[in-house]
Amino acid sequence: MLKLKPEELKRLIIENNFASDKKVDEALKKSESEKKSLQDFLIDNKIISEKELVTLYGQANNIPFIDLSTVEIKKEHLSQLPEKISRRYQAIVFGEEEDGSLKLAMADPLDIQAVQFIEKELGYQTKLYISTSSDILNSLDLYKEGLSNEISKVIAESEEISIEENELKENASAENVQEIVQEAPISKALNIILEYAIKSRASDIHLEPREAFIQVRFRIDGVLQDTMTLPKNVLSAIVTRIKILSNLRIDEHRVPQDGRIKIKVGPKVISIRVSTLPVVDGEKVVMRLLDESNKAPTLEELGFSGTALLGIKRALTKPHGMLLVTGPTGSGKSTTLYSALSMLNSIEVNISTVEDPIEYRMPGVNQTQVNTKTGMTFASGLRALLRQDPDIIMVGEIRDTETAEMAVHAALTGHTVLSTLHTNNAAGCLPRLLDMEVEPFLISSTVNAVIGQRLVRRLCNECKEAYVVPTEQIEEIIKTFALDRKFLTTNPSKEVFAAVEKATESKTISEKIIDAPKGLENKGSILDRIASDPSILKRSLQEAEESEAKTLREAIFISQTDGNKNPKTKNSLSLTLFRAKGCPKCQNSGYNGRVGIYEVLEMTEKIGEMIVQRATSDSIEREAIENGMVTMAQDGFIKSLIGVTTIEEILRVTRE
Repeated sequence: MLKLKPEELKRLIIENNFASDKKVDEALKKSESEKKSLQDFLIDNKIISEKELVTLYGQANNIPFIDLSTVEIKKEHLSQLPEKISRRYQAIVFGEEEDGSLKLAMADPLDIQAVQFIEKELGYQTKLYISTSSDILNSLDLYKEGLSNEISKVIAESEEISIEENELKENASAENVQEIVQEAPISKALNIILEYAIKSRASDIHLEPREAFIQVRFRIDGVLQDTMTLPKNVLSAIVTRIKILSNLRIDEHRVPQDGRIKIKVGPKVISIRVSTLPVVDGEKVVMRLLDESNKAPTLEELGFSGTALLGIKRALTKPHGMLLVTGPTGSGKSTTLYSALSMLNSIEVNISTVEDPIEYRMPGVNQTQVNTKTGMTFASGLRALLRQDPDIIMVGEIRDTETAEMAVHAALTGHTVLSTLHTNNAAGCLPRLLDMEVEPFLISSTVNAVIGQRLVRRLCNECKEAYVVPTEQIEEIIKTFALDRKFLTTNPSKEVFAAVEKATESKTISEKIIDAPKGLENKGSILDRIASDPSILKRSLQEAEESEAKTLREAIFISQTDGNKNPKTKNSLSLTLFRAKGCPKCQNSGYNGRVGIYEVLEMTEKIGEMIVQRATSDSIEREAIENGMVTMAQDGFIKSLIGVTTIEEILRVTRE
């Protein structure tokens, strides 16, 4: 991290228009009250990113910035500086200049003593570059030989690593077993697995015993990836080590167990949910990793945009009622609720939650953990919350009739209720409540909006590439996403798509979609648009955004009323999309992170009448689309059109 004084940091921020003088002063006061450095506070609150700050600092001191995540570092260069020194000074050799001097990236290249020591150690002159601490620390992993080799080295350190099953008999004392598993090799092996998982952005670690080995798999960006195998003879030791850390019974191998571990990795506090399950070849362990230091992202950062974003904001500004989020397990429902709570969180309201598990810690929110062993269920927790004078209630999940009825009655009596349900889409949520024996008139009068969502992998910005979709695939895409053929005949090719992509760089998805014109032709400046339509000046921002989103939808998709009347055009069809390629930054997967695709169904008088008449989810969905709802698949298509994800990802998560 840079050694910047608050005065110098303030000057850099203000001179480069990242924040006003007043805003920086406010940030300084808040950082002092939270006992954080101003630098950390500004980065955590996204006033400036670490990369932007380091770049500015380098420019101010005439030191070039290097993004190490985009550089392929050769072992011959890396090995010239010992790992111990690299870690101590946060410095790394990543190449060679034409004059023979070495390229040296440092987190703080103005540390003259460190530079002199490193040059003496290298025996070479260096060309200094500045890089972020996080990029340097990630690059230091190149000193390692890969997860499998690291684990093999650790296991080879001990000749007595093989532990027979009879050493861990059910009657073994905790002290004896603890002595066995606290041997360095097992502890070190587990630490290495956890460290690699966290740095790989894994959400889950699976340790799966097979007949002859242990398979280790990481779930990264929602997809399980085979990572390595371990020798079968370490299974008992490594499982027992995990059980001790998570306070589980080490002498019980016949029933499933659940526990928790909390570890600190750098500035991050990682909470690990542990689940063990007896299988044919031993005990399977799954560890869910939750970064407690994460802050809930904003709705825009999650990928909400256009009419979907406006619909949620309308629902959340109502004084009472329910906002429900639907989707399968692992589709980001809880994160969406946390983002909505962040919008509502203020000193004037009492927010209480009952969750399983608590994924984010939110200042100012009263969060309760479900504990079935003590009788704290969603239903009993909700009943208790209603006696705590709440304004806003979040129930982690509506699983049964009792919880559903209590949530509906809470919304009916003046509370704002946020919760989740397991259904395939937004429209299916309403009949699901009917199945839970909630009265139809109560549903229509309490539910403000329903969000349906899925998570798709986000294309890596460094290596994604545009391509023209083959003609034979276009017909299937037209049918799948209900596209208007006129859009595909007027759709420009690579040049215009490149211009659209360039124009939308560093903007939110919302801004990208609002800026995307009908047929993607150039709309002209705002002055031209006002001249052609003076009513723009009289419309509110919300009306303008709704109008833009409506224009975009009409340009791309067939409306329900058009049906099959949309004539086939004789013109040739053209469609340019983006695909994954792979580079060092995304570990050659072509994807980096995930983004949501959404549909937001707002309650209307007509949909309320349909619920009372117990209409099917299909007919409710058709009515919602007539009212302007963009479906999940269509939202995904728009995101694929502007290079956020791929058609393959959309089809993977939306095809039923």
